[in-house]
Amino acid sequence: MRSKDFSWGEPVPTGCPSPLREEGGRIVKAHLTASLLALVAGIGLAGTPAFAQDLEKVSVVVFGPPSLGAFLPPVIEAQKFDEKNGLQVTFEERPPDAYAAQFNSGEFQVGGSAALLTVGLADIRGVDVTYLFNLFDYWGAVVTSRPEVKTLKDLEGKDLAAASGTTNYVMFNWLAKQQGVDTSKISVVNTATPGLIGYAVADRAAAVQLWEPAYTSLVTKHPDIRTLDLGIAENWEKFAGSRNLPYLGVAAHTSWVKEHPEAAEKLFTVYQQAADWVSKNPDEAAKLIVPKGTADDQAAIAALIRNNDRLGMNVRKAGEIGEEIKKVYQAGKEVGWLPGDPKDSTIYQAGK
Repeated sequence: MRSKDFSWGEPVPTGCPSPLREEGGRIVKAHLTASLLALVAGIGLAGTPAFAQDLEKVSVVVFGPPSLGAFLPPVIEAQKFDEKNGLQVTFEERPPDAYAAQFNSGEFQVGGSAALLTVGLADIRGVDVTYLFNLFDYWGAVVTSRPEVKTLKDLEGKDLAAASGTTNYVMFNWLAKQQGVDTSKISVVNTATPGLIGYAVADRAAAVQLWEPAYTSLVTKHPDIRTLDLGIAENWEKFAGSRNLPYLGVAAHTSWVKEHPEAAEKLFTVYQQAADWVSKNPDEAAKLIVPKGTADDQAAIAALIRNNDRLGMNVRKAGEIGEEIKKVYQAGKEVGWLPGDPKDSTIYQAGK
């Protein structure tokens, strides 16, 4: 005989030793309440799994937007890729100077706007850090509205607005020298990265050196501005024997990695899944990346994702591209950015 007193799902057999029944097949309210509480506890009061309290917390410092370091965090947060991989990642935005100071000091143990050359420089200066994985390969541009500036060589004797303290500018300097340009003859007008678009719009310098996503924002609003050829792919492949040009990724203090090796591996998976999702859902991703942008802004970011030539999204473990990383270090030495060779330990190898 089956009692129909309990209509939630299958009827419960009379006499079944269940906490939801008492003799005669009636449901005891107190027991039902207890079971419901247990069910709620299993899914969490807000629909969050009960194991959420067991998620390992990781605080990651990143540049604020617009920046490549701020490209994937909103996607990770919205799609909860961290929780799906057993982590609770908190992204803390900082301007570049504060980022460098707080990461190098160890106030933040993990950095998500880690330019590879700054990792190498930190190591040489005695900061024990390692490049966990790459997120974006290098891409930079020089734009101009001046008709007399047709090539990089034409910049000799003229002024160039640039954020000269950034590693993007360092790599531009190296690429320019590969084309025979004497960069010492270029008068560099140094400005913070947010000011580069303003220089280009106002035509306050003969040319401006900048990168994504600022470049896309600029050319969307000023499609008539011209871009000079840096010859990135051909020059780098000739130098390194590879198309991989690791540029920006996630780094951490070596002590943190030793204490949290599993979290380091999970963090890679989090970013990898976010990058895959962005590639497959460019329109939806653009709305997360530039939520306050216009429809044109979001369409431009979506187009940037679809093409990827300029975005250069290339999520790879550092150990997989170790030789290319060493070539980046070599390029940094050639232009005087790195005073020596960073240790091999800056290239993270899981289990070593």
